[in-house]
Amino acid sequence: MIWKPELTVAAVVEEQGRFLMVEERAGRRRVFNQPAGHVEEGEDLLHAVARETLEETAWHFEPQHMVGVYLWKNPANHKTFLRIAYCGVLRGQDVGRPLDVGILRAHWLTRDQLLGHEARLRSPMVLRCVDDYLAGIRYPLALLSQLPLEQVQARAAVL
Repeated sequence: MIWKPELTVAAVVEEQGRFLMVEERAGRRRVFNQPAGHVEEGEDLLHAVARETLEETAWHFEPQHMVGVYLWKNPANHKTFLRIAYCGVLRGQDVGRPLDVGILRAHWLTRDQLLGHEARLRSPMVLRCVDDYLAGIRYPLALLSQLPLEQVQARAAVL
Protein backbone atom coordinates (compact mmCIF):
# COMPACT_ATOMS: atom_id res chain seq x y z
CA MET A 1 0.00 0.00 0.00
CA ILE A 2 1.33 3.42 -0.96
CA TRP A 3 0.89 6.12 1.69
CA LYS A 4 0.83 9.58 0.20
CA PRO A 5 -0.19 12.62 2.25
CA GLU A 6 -1.78 15.54 0.44
CA LEU A 7 0.60 18.50 0.29
CA THR A 8 -1.05 21.79 1.21
CA VAL A 9 0.02 25.33 2.08
CA ALA A 10 -1.65 27.92 4.30
CA ALA A 11 -1.25 31.66 4.84
CA VAL A 12 -1.30 33.05 8.37
CA VAL A 13 -2.04 36.75 8.00
CA GLU A 14 -2.51 38.92 11.09
CA GLU A 15 -3.37 42.60 11.24
CA GLN A 16 -4.14 44.35 14.54
CA GLY A 17 -4.93 41.10 16.34
CA ARG A 18 -7.23 39.76 13.64
CA PHE A 19 -6.47 36.89 11.27
CA LEU A 20 -7.50 36.61 7.63
CA MET A 21 -9.77 33.58 7.34
CA VAL A 22 -12.01 32.16 4.67
CA GLU A 23 -15.45 30.74 5.18
CA GLU A 24 -15.86 27.88 2.77
CA ARG A 25 -17.94 24.86 1.99
CA ALA A 26 -16.38 21.51 2.87
CA GLY A 27 -18.88 18.85 1.90
CA ARG A 28 -22.14 19.91 3.50
CA ARG A 29 -20.47 22.04 6.18
CA ARG A 30 -19.55 25.72 6.29
CA VAL A 31 -16.11 25.94 7.85
CA PHE A 32 -13.38 28.46 8.62
CA ASN A 33 -9.83 28.01 7.39
CA GLN A 34 -6.77 30.04 6.61
CA PRO A 35 -6.39 30.80 2.94
CA ALA A 36 -5.03 27.40 2.01
CA GLY A 37 -4.98 24.69 -0.59
CA HIS A 38 -3.12 22.04 -2.51
CA VAL A 39 0.22 22.59 -4.16
CA GLU A 40 -0.14 22.03 -7.90
CA GLU A 41 2.26 19.87 -9.86
CA GLY A 42 5.37 21.82 -10.85
CA GLU A 43 4.54 24.67 -8.46
CA ASP A 44 6.88 25.77 -5.69
CA LEU A 45 5.55 26.26 -2.19
CA LEU A 46 5.88 30.06 -2.04
CA HIS A 47 4.01 30.53 -5.29
CA ALA A 48 1.36 28.06 -4.12
CA VAL A 49 0.60 29.94 -0.90
CA ALA A 50 0.51 33.28 -2.74
CA ARG A 51 -1.78 31.82 -5.43
CA GLU A 52 -4.15 30.18 -2.94
CA THR A 53 -4.43 33.40 -0.92
CA LEU A 54 -5.22 35.41 -4.03
CA GLU A 55 -7.75 32.87 -5.31
CA GLU A 56 -9.54 32.57 -1.98
CA THR A 57 -9.44 36.17 -0.69
CA ALA A 58 -8.44 38.42 -3.63
CA TRP A 59 -5.48 39.63 -1.52
CA HIS A 60 -1.88 39.49 -2.79
CA PHE A 61 0.16 37.67 -0.14
CA GLU A 62 3.92 37.89 0.27
CA PRO A 63 5.29 35.10 2.49
CA GLN A 64 8.04 36.23 4.85
CA HIS A 65 8.53 33.29 7.23
CA MET A 66 7.47 29.70 7.67
CA VAL A 67 5.36 29.16 10.79
CA GLY A 68 5.37 25.37 10.78
CA VAL A 69 4.93 22.03 9.11
CA TYR A 70 1.91 20.04 10.26
CA LEU A 71 0.88 16.43 9.65
CA TRP A 72 -2.75 15.57 10.35
CA LYS A 73 -4.96 12.59 9.56
CA ASN A 74 -8.64 13.38 9.14
CA PRO A 75 -10.53 10.83 11.23
CA ALA A 76 -13.65 11.20 9.06
CA ASN A 77 -12.11 10.18 5.73
CA HIS A 78 -8.65 8.91 6.80
CA LYS A 79 -6.85 11.29 4.42
CA THR A 80 -3.53 12.60 5.67
CA PHE A 81 -2.47 16.19 5.06
CA LEU A 82 0.99 17.70 5.20
CA ARG A 83 0.49 21.46 5.67
CA ILE A 84 3.22 24.05 5.39
CA ALA A 85 2.09 27.33 6.92
CA TYR A 86 3.62 30.69 6.10
CA CYS A 87 3.13 34.11 7.61
CA GLY A 88 3.64 37.32 5.73
CA VAL A 89 2.07 40.55 4.57
CA LEU A 90 -0.64 41.59 2.16
CA ARG A 91 0.33 43.75 -0.80
CA GLY A 92 -3.02 44.95 -2.10
CA GLN A 93 -6.39 43.53 -2.97
CA ASP A 94 -8.04 42.90 -6.34
CA VAL A 95 -11.43 44.35 -5.46
CA GLY A 96 -14.15 42.65 -7.47
CA ARG A 97 -12.07 39.56 -8.21
CA PRO A 98 -14.28 36.46 -8.01
CA LEU A 99 -13.29 34.02 -5.28
CA ASP A 100 -12.67 30.31 -5.80
CA VAL A 101 -15.66 27.98 -6.08
CA GLY A 102 -16.70 26.95 -2.57
CA ILE A 103 -15.33 30.08 -0.90
CA LEU A 104 -18.20 32.05 0.62
CA ARG A 105 -16.23 35.08 1.85
CA ALA A 106 -13.18 36.30 3.70
CA HIS A 107 -13.29 37.32 7.38
CA TRP A 108 -10.94 39.02 9.83
CA LEU A 109 -11.26 37.14 13.13
CA THR A 110 -9.46 37.28 16.46
CA ARG A 111 -8.20 34.14 18.14
CA ASP A 112 -11.09 34.38 20.63
CA GLN A 113 -13.57 34.54 17.76
CA LEU A 114 -11.94 31.46 16.25
CA LEU A 115 -12.36 29.67 19.58
CA GLY A 116 -16.04 30.62 19.46
CA HIS A 117 -16.24 28.87 16.09
CA GLU A 118 -13.98 25.93 17.06
CA ALA A 119 -16.55 23.34 15.93
CA ARG A 120 -16.54 25.02 12.50
CA LEU A 121 -12.77 25.05 11.97
CA ARG A 122 -11.81 22.99 8.93
CA SER A 123 -9.21 21.09 10.96
CA PRO A 124 -7.24 21.36 14.20
CA MET A 125 -4.37 22.75 12.11
CA VAL A 126 -6.21 26.09 11.78
CA LEU A 127 -5.99 27.02 15.45
CA ARG A 128 -2.57 25.39 15.85
CA CYS A 129 -1.14 27.63 13.09
CA VAL A 130 -2.59 30.72 14.80
CA ASP A 131 -1.23 29.64 18.19
CA ASP A 132 2.23 28.92 16.78
CA TYR A 133 2.23 32.31 15.07
CA LEU A 134 1.16 34.05 18.30
CA ALA A 135 3.91 32.15 20.16
CA GLY A 136 6.40 33.86 17.84
CA ILE A 137 7.42 30.77 15.91
CA ARG A 138 9.12 31.86 12.71
CA TYR A 139 11.50 29.96 10.45
CA PRO A 140 13.39 31.38 7.49
CA LEU A 141 11.88 30.69 4.08
CA ALA A 142 15.13 28.97 3.11
CA LEU A 143 14.47 26.24 5.68
CA LEU A 144 12.56 24.30 3.02
CA SER A 145 14.21 24.16 -0.38
CA GLN A 146 12.68 22.98 -3.59
CA LEU A 147 15.16 21.64 -6.08
CA PRO A 148 14.42 21.68 -9.80
CA LEU A 149 13.51 18.19 -10.99
CA GLU A 150 16.37 18.25 -13.51
CA GLN A 151 18.88 18.73 -10.66
CA VAL A 152 17.47 15.81 -8.71
CA GLN A 153 17.50 13.55 -11.78
CA ALA A 154 21.10 14.52 -12.65
CA ARG A 155 22.25 13.80 -9.08
CA ALA A 156 20.49 10.40 -9.07
CA ALA A 157 22.21 9.49 -12.34
CA VAL A 158 25.63 10.18 -10.76
CA LEU A 159 24.87 7.97 -7.75
